Amino acid sequence: MNPEIKSGNYAQKKGEIVLRDHQFDGIQEYDQKLPNWWLFTFYIAIVWFVVHWCIYYYTNIQKTDQQNIIHHIAVIQDVKDRELAATLATLDDRTLIDKWSKDPAVVAAGESTFSVNCVACHAADLSATMTVGNQKIPLPGLPLNDHQWKYGGRPMDIFKLINQGSPPESTGNNGAKMQVWGQILSPKQIAELTAFLIAKNPEDFKSEPATK
Repeated sequence: MNPEIKSGNYAQKKGEIVLRDHQFDGIQEYDQKLPNWWLFTFYIAIVWFVVHWCIYYYTNIQKTDQQNIIHHIAVIQDVKDRELAATLATLDDRTLIDKWSKDPAVVAAGESTFSVNCVACHAADLSATMTVGNQKIPLPGLPLNDHQWKYGGRPMDIFKLINQGSPPESTGNNGAKMQVWGQILSPKQIAELTAFLIAKNPEDFKSEPATK
């Protein structure tokens, strides 16, 4: 047996089916009273929205997205600072020359880091040039195979330069300064990268290196 269909605006009770008087383009709509579980869910959602909105914007109970991002960045930076301090505590010129640069695994890791992050400015052969036809075009970085270390020739000078980027007083090379790689690479990766450069320039680090 088909349920009775009434005309009107809204259903007044459960099971009642109303065909609304309003129509548009010859189309009419049915209206039925919604189940209580659906209505209660809807009302609870409204209340929860208002409560959550007030808590989010007018109290410090829940952090905003911006506060969460700032907090996570601070945590990451703290971890990096502690890792850097731990690395520097065991790192010096002689350790980089005699230990790190003589370890094939360390040098290979440094070469891998160089290949990913440094070749665009310093070239794969460390010459800081790119060959196009018969011409060599200079890249933004300084050459790393000419035995000239502009900001100090000791291994820890090189480590510091990679970690902190070009000094503030630097005017850059070909209009470009080296970025702060300590924001991207870990202290261990920077030490490996330094060891790789030492291994590629052994004549510059045969003994206690002199500042150039």
